[in-house]
Amino acid sequence: MVVVPMTAGHLTRLRLQPAQAVLAPLVAEPGYGAMLAEAGPAFAGLCGDRVVGCAGVVRLTAQRGHAWALLACDAGHSLTAIHRAVVGFLAHQRMRRIETAVDAEFAAGHRWARMLGFECEGLMRAYGPDGRDAHLYARTRD
Repeated sequence: MVVVPMTAGHLTRLRLQPAQAVLAPLVAEPGYGAMLAEAGPAFAGLCGDRVVGCAGVVRLTAQRGHAWALLACDAGHSLTAIHRAVVGFLAHQRMRRIETAVDAEFAAGHRWARMLGFECEGLMRAYGPDGRDAHLYARTRD
């Protein structure tokens, strides 16, 4: 897997994993990919010409950001490389607080958030685009 700075075009080529399929209409909105690419640091993972994932942090303030990751339906063979890329990416972020949201029913997402050093802070009711609940996770540094 090769890691490159994310562009809007990477998102248009990403076939979302089933657990994130509810986000497909949002991802397909014109300008959404450009917004994510411009809202803070973001990267794409490529295997040949296939996009296996995109991830980044939307800067909310100078010291607070919201981490996001969108993975391809066929990213399974690249999960170790994706995990390492995200670990390295997060290690270089200088924000005091980085948050992320995980769908309440997405067990693998909860495991991955904890593996990345995020701690669950609580339930966010009706958070998702379809009204599903999610959990707020955060990692902080002193």
